[in-house]
Amino acid sequence: MKHLIYTAILSVLLFSSCNMNNDNNPLLEQSINPFGAPAFDKIKTEDYKPAFLAAIDSAKVEINAITTNEEAPTFENTIEALQYAGRDLTSIGSIFFNLLESCTNEQMQQIAEEISPLMTEYSMSIILNPDLFKRVKSIYDNRAGLSLNQEQSKLLEETYKSFADNGANLNDEDKAKYAKIQEDLSLASLKFGKNVLSATNAFTINITDENDLAGLPQYVKEMGMADAKQRNKEGYVFTLEAPSYGPFMKYSENRPVREKMWKAYNSRCIGGEFDNTETIRQIVDLRLQEAIILGYKDYAEYAIKDRMAKTPETVNSFIANLMEKSLPFAKRDVSEVQQYANENGFEGQLMPWDFSYWSEKYQEEKFYLNEELLKPYFELSSVQGAIFDLANRLYGLNFKENKDIPVYHPDVKAFEVTDKDGRFMALLYIDYFPRESKRGGAWMTSFREQGVYKGVEERPFVSLVTNFTKPTEKDPSLLTFDEFTTILHEFGHALHGMLAEGTYSTLTGTNVPRDFVELPSQIMENWAYEPEYLQSFAKHYQTGEVIPQELIDKIIAAKNYLAGYGSVRQLQFGTIDMAWHTATSVPTGSIVEYEHNSLQPSAIMPFIDSTATAPAFTHIFSGGYAAGYYSYKWAEVLEADAFALFKEKGIFNKEVAESFRKNILSRGGIEDADVLYRNFRGRDPQVDALLEKLGMK
Repeated sequence: MKHLIYTAILSVLLFSSCNMNNDNNPLLEQSINPFGAPAFDKIKTEDYKPAFLAAIDSAKVEINAITTNEEAPTFENTIEALQYAGRDLTSIGSIFFNLLESCTNEQMQQIAEEISPLMTEYSMSIILNPDLFKRVKSIYDNRAGLSLNQEQSKLLEETYKSFADNGANLNDEDKAKYAKIQEDLSLASLKFGKNVLSATNAFTINITDENDLAGLPQYVKEMGMADAKQRNKEGYVFTLEAPSYGPFMKYSENRPVREKMWKAYNSRCIGGEFDNTETIRQIVDLRLQEAIILGYKDYAEYAIKDRMAKTPETVNSFIANLMEKSLPFAKRDVSEVQQYANENGFEGQLMPWDFSYWSEKYQEEKFYLNEELLKPYFELSSVQGAIFDLANRLYGLNFKENKDIPVYHPDVKAFEVTDKDGRFMALLYIDYFPRESKRGGAWMTSFREQGVYKGVEERPFVSLVTNFTKPTEKDPSLLTFDEFTTILHEFGHALHGMLAEGTYSTLTGTNVPRDFVELPSQIMENWAYEPEYLQSFAKHYQTGEVIPQELIDKIIAAKNYLAGYGSVRQLQFGTIDMAWHTATSVPTGSIVEYEHNSLQPSAIMPFIDSTATAPAFTHIFSGGYAAGYYSYKWAEVLEADAFALFKEKGIFNKEVAESFRKNILSRGGIEDADVLYRNFRGRDPQVDALLEKLGMK
């Protein structure tokens, strides 16, 4: 039913009228390539708007045919018909909104702002249609007498809930208010994300004095030099993009410049041209209005009710419980780094822009380990082969690059994915490197999801997007160990999409509760610490030497370095999220103070005036994690408990892998998440597995 509430899920869609000719519009034609994949080689920016408008008109005709059907409502003529209505619109939206994140431009951003109200209007015309809801409700109320299989029953349940949870039971006046809320929310979310991207791109540091580069490894200097050359500047340029910002903060000995970088990163969208502070208040206000009009006390109560956690109280208790266990270890971590810094000439209290630098130095001395030692063993093409090999060893998947499949940017590679019997499973698009047209971070998404249409199975088109260090003139792309675990994480999401099996696309793949969706991704990170796996591919890109056991031992020894600190930081992000979404009135004071007050009980570093996470927190204000950021820690419990079975039986054990595939990866949302987990593990997850994994038991 996702296409019916496309706006609510993607926070995008618009207004305008257009009489442009749709002849030969590649977004409205059946692709002629062998897989029916998007014709990226033909799609132009100006094609999107007329395609959206035509697809909306067509979808409305399909919906009207369901609503006005004179036959008695049945599962087939109403529920299934709704599932398949608006297919062109879903396809166009999947392409456009994915590229809006990974390969955008000002024209696309303008189109998004124009289309949003129109798409919202379309979604609301379905959800708030009393005649259509009457048909759906009559089937739902009589479901006990229907001979539906498990998947059909789940689709009926989710279809009814998508109406009921989005205002179908409201009176006419409240329906109009609800529709306006959704329109305003979509535009505000677009504005938030646009501001973050613009603010990130707007800040650079141009260094021309070699003395100001002290401490930076050669690869960081080369990256800065390449960026400067690309911008036609002298010397070196460093930015707020992760591959530039992260290493600079770890290695630069220039404390004043580190401070400048840190403050720029953590004050993005606080005041100035790209200010998001009022946009946050607007989004929070609209979400609160949405929740109240639907009968909930706050947005978190509304958002969490269908997840594994069920209630905000459960989430807050979960966060508090883990915070209590993590804080002593976090404070110990900070104290040890502080002591080390003081012993090595640093005076005074560590500030946030000092912590990465001194913790990296302490790690090097304590474990004799740093990125410079590890990066030569994690050359990108070797890592790509390794993750493909892991998928083959666990699930029998094979990957073959196909250069004839159109891609949306020259950096993107497309792969055919088949199983051990040669069955086509998916297309996988991989987009590795940062650019100004791409938002920061890493993510997996789909251009098409798995399902069955008119008796023919459609396999998914999955996209994996990262922002990894680019190759330089001297060296190939060499990944940090964090980047290696990142690609394993996102590839886990990709497996969830590629291994999907089912009839209805809205129930397959990653269409699962938010606090369950991170299980397939986070469990993959565990293989990064397994010697047997590392030694199968990690070879020095120049000498061919297999990564020494000594280095692997150091990786494992350092695995839980700053585990307490990292745990608290993740829990703090969840705290910020819940503070905004359990509010029963919109905070009117300083956004910065509101955040600092919510984090005061868990503070482990000094707060800095005029800096805060929320104004650039895209996960919760322009992504899908509102009242859901806790999911990362929640899923950590699941994955630690699940991987314990792999450790017990063998990290490449086919029986365990097949069970994980059968009960988790291929099932999507056909059954409740807690049932799926019990089917795999034979019991509920145990939090002790995570505490033991992190060395905090």
